[in-house]
Amino acid sequence: MPPPADIVKVAIEWPDAFPKLMEIDQKKPLSAIIKEVCEGWSLGSHEHFALQLADGTRYYITEKNRNDIKNGSILRLTTSPSLSASQLHERIQSSSMDAKLEALKDLASASRDITFAQEFINLDGISLLTQMVESGTDFGDLLSFTLTAFVELMDHGIVSWDTFSVAFIKKIASYVNKSAMDAAVLQRSLAILESMVLNSQDLYQKVAQEITIGQLIPHLQCTDQDIQTYTVAVINALFLKAPEEKRQEMAHILAQKQLRSIILSNIIRSNQPINDEMAHQLYVLQVLTFNLLEDRMMTKMDPQDQAQRDIIFELRRIAFDVECDSNNSGSIEKRKSMYTRDYKKLGFINHVNPAVDFTQIPPGMLALDNMLYFAKHHQDAYIRMVLENSSREDKHECPFGRSSIELTKMLCEILRVGELPSENCHDFHPMFFTHDRSFEEFFCICIQLLNKTWKEMRATSEDFNKVMQVVREQIMRTLTHKPNSLDQFKSRLQNMSYTEILKIRQSERMNQEDFQSRPIVELREKIQPEIMELIKQQRLNRLCEGTCFKKTNNRRKPDKYWYCRLSPNHKVLHYGDLEESPQGEVPFDSLQDKLPVVEMKAVVTGKDCPHMKEKGALKQSKEWLELAFSVLYESDEYLNFMAPDKHEYCVWTDGLNALLGKEMTSEYTKADMDTLLSMEMKLRLLDLENIQIPEAPPPIPKEPSNYDFVYDCN
Repeated sequence: MPPPADIVKVAIEWPDAFPKLMEIDQKKPLSAIIKEVCEGWSLGSHEHFALQLADGTRYYITEKNRNDIKNGSILRLTTSPSLSASQLHERIQSSSMDAKLEALKDLASASRDITFAQEFINLDGISLLTQMVESGTDFGDLLSFTLTAFVELMDHGIVSWDTFSVAFIKKIASYVNKSAMDAAVLQRSLAILESMVLNSQDLYQKVAQEITIGQLIPHLQCTDQDIQTYTVAVINALFLKAPEEKRQEMAHILAQKQLRSIILSNIIRSNQPINDEMAHQLYVLQVLTFNLLEDRMMTKMDPQDQAQRDIIFELRRIAFDVECDSNNSGSIEKRKSMYTRDYKKLGFINHVNPAVDFTQIPPGMLALDNMLYFAKHHQDAYIRMVLENSSREDKHECPFGRSSIELTKMLCEILRVGELPSENCHDFHPMFFTHDRSFEEFFCICIQLLNKTWKEMRATSEDFNKVMQVVREQIMRTLTHKPNSLDQFKSRLQNMSYTEILKIRQSERMNQEDFQSRPIVELREKIQPEIMELIKQQRLNRLCEGTCFKKTNNRRKPDKYWYCRLSPNHKVLHYGDLEESPQGEVPFDSLQDKLPVVEMKAVVTGKDCPHMKEKGALKQSKEWLELAFSVLYESDEYLNFMAPDKHEYCVWTDGLNALLGKEMTSEYTKADMDTLLSMEMKLRLLDLENIQIPEAPPPIPKEPSNYDFVYDCN
């Protein structure tokens, strides 16, 4: 007979003793189990002992996490968290440097455990560490492990960042400002400054007074990518927390210090590959840089503002310089007529007062800024475009003004100008780090693309929205290739012609007009259940292969993994913890825990998941919520998942819902259904190519008056 569900078989270690094999009753108080273990080795004062996992994590077993103990786990008997915290609190104050160093190493390791951290913090341990840092007597490894322990303790979120003194901030900042500093100390100091800025507006003010961009720049020129990553993270944090009025000033300083070119040469174009964390920080910097455009994007033009109107006059002057007369010559009516004619050639909607065109937000004044930049920095292309369109027939001219306004709005949407950076995104584009005015250059390339596409489509003013849709598709498809430079982006766009877009569209989707007749719709409805069953089998097969999931989401802590897979008969979920990410499938005998499918009650996602409701879960980003799901089963227990990506999330939620007999509703199911259904329909209708299918079946003829026409075989 299998053991009861509440009984767990484990091995327990104790130094210099033979390990014990014993059965733990999970219904029994943990203190009683520890007492029993202590008595087995004749150890007194059982209240001074605790159980720990014997793996690399060395986490304490508590009443809260005891259900994580699995059959076959190896535990170790050790001193209790309170006693360990008290001993380490005393040891790190030792007068012997060697003893103090060993104590700090132990503290840095033990502080990863929240149970120990709580006990050490209760002894005012954080204050002791800050005093040690402020004293300035520790250097090298002593200081490195002190800061490591501090970072680990603060990562638990038990103590508020607002409690630290200016002296402590100055000391940490001094380690960053020094030209020659131990790499480990520098890395921890940068991590502390980033957390201070992000977690407290008051500390942001103090850190900003101590740290300048000029002092951070040299750290980007080193070869240690971890230090480079934390440096960019600190710059991002200062940028993010800066008041609106100071961000433009900070951007100006960054430009003066040539931050962009330093990042380009020392990070993006360096020999070492960019890791995920660095990619995330570069993405954040890209987003924050583009968000500086939000103010202009949301600013309406004042038609009465002469300075703003002068920009429009400048656009006219550059385009029609040879045609312009002196403003003082001719009558007012003649000049007004001349302006109206030129504004029409420039493609504005309002020919009389084009300033009205820029009252729409977004893109507001940002569109006018882009147009002026194009006219001044790409003057030949600008003049050629305006004159070329003004000489075409009225119905085929591409309106430069209207196109620029709509294109600017589109580019802001594509680059998500005004939105906060995502917590889990690594989508930075190297080409935006190759030019100080990358958005304006991006616009200049795209407006020329728009003009080219307009000609290729032989578009008229009625086709304006269609042209914009094609241009958007051209830009989006080219951006997916992550061009390394703006020139490369421009070159790829040249190959993404309107004809190429039509070919891509034709290969990606079927001709909708041919598939709207009733017989075809009925055929689709008949095939759909077969395709859905095929998708269901694919999802279940993927669950049988299994997936490795992460347990922790803190970027500074080493990842913990666990694996889950469905049995081939689709009756049991097998799962268990792993030391590291596996290279292939994990065999069933390595997964100690089981969950029968018949015991599963429901699958919940996002904010409804138990692990998203726990303390600190509110800090989780939208992306984590979109990847979280849980299986609820009997006795109100639950199995929590955090999918590695959106695809695995959809596969598992679909598969688990299929096991429960529920509908598969993920976006991947819809996409797979569309793809497979399209392929199946094309195959079945292959023989009917170029044959028009009637909307309704042909009528059945009337019965004949006699059947004498039937051939008599005799």
